Amino acid sequence: MNIKITGTGSYIPDVIEKNENFHQHKFLNADGSIINSSNEVIIEKFKAITGIGERRYVDKSLNNSDIAFYAAQKAIEDAKIDQEELDYLIVAHNYGDVKYNIDQSDTVPSIASRVKHLLGIKNPKCVGYDILFGCPGWIEAVIQANAFIKSGMAKKCLVIGAETLSRVIDKYDRDSMIYSDGAGAVIVEASNDDGGIITHESATYALDQAHYIYFGETNNPEISDKRRYIKMYGRKIYEFALNHVPVAMKSCLDKSGIAITDVKKILIHQANEKMDEAIVKRFYKLYGMKMPENIMPMTINKLGNSSVATVPTLYDMILKGKMNGHSINKGDIILFASVGAGMNINAIVYKN
Repeated sequence: MNIKITGTGSYIPDVIEKNENFHQHKFLNADGSIINSSNEVIIEKFKAITGIGERRYVDKSLNNSDIAFYAAQKAIEDAKIDQEELDYLIVAHNYGDVKYNIDQSDTVPSIASRVKHLLGIKNPKCVGYDILFGCPGWIEAVIQANAFIKSGMAKKCLVIGAETLSRVIDKYDRDSMIYSDGAGAVIVEASNDDGGIITHESATYALDQAHYIYFGETNNPEISDKRRYIKMYGRKIYEFALNHVPVAMKSCLDKSGIAITDVKKILIHQANEKMDEAIVKRFYKLYGMKMPENIMPMTINKLGNSSVATVPTLYDMILKGKMNGHSINKGDIILFASVGAGMNINAIVYKN
């Protein structure tokens, strides 16, 4: 028995927020001091490092559970399954439903329960739950679905990664330009077909690294309310990722017994273009090789960093022929990888 992804779907929001839309923002340092550069220079440097030229935000009328539902619908349709046969519905996210202009996050009921409700699934034995695992949440949820199916507890699982980070960003923080919204979903099921999930690897580094990404107050000292926003120590994350993610990717690949030269694509969390490129280069360096051309498709330049949604969205876009110059064919070996808040890292070796 193999465990495969048999259907994919994604939701890419319609609202395009271009870099030039930030020219009138008042960016401040973490201590509230003025940044001694014009916004044009700040944004130019930001683009050079992250690769982000624009990002997507959800419409004011939509919430995270809505876009998770849209992606799920597409994945179910793509897999051609009866949704009543789903055993698990797992949603990876980090901030719940944050309604437009409402400060408080809403996580009761769970996003999974909301999605199940919106899908109209009647079967009570379809168990819905959420997973909080930082940006690697979707990959970790796929690993959990794999475990359920291997153990005989499930045959079909719906796994979603969805986030509306535009609702938790501090407009005075230049890092706010990184984040975006989106959703991606897959059906994972037992299959007699060749391929599927071969090996996986996960780790949590929390002794010194737990708070590299955190929820903190605005950079503007003139604002007295205690609302909190997504914050990070970018340099520490960069160094952490370069030191740990390539090693985890290598460990995962080595366990599979598959040669590095057989890997056709690396679908890595779209966190930061320069960081992702450095991770993949270092991964190949561990094998004494240079990073091959066209091995690492990227969506971050147009879609930004939508956390748990980046990897499933990227996978769906490639399979649906929406990524120029990239394709994934039957039998291709793919390496999924991610790093994020926790600090968590994970990887999957997958045969399409």
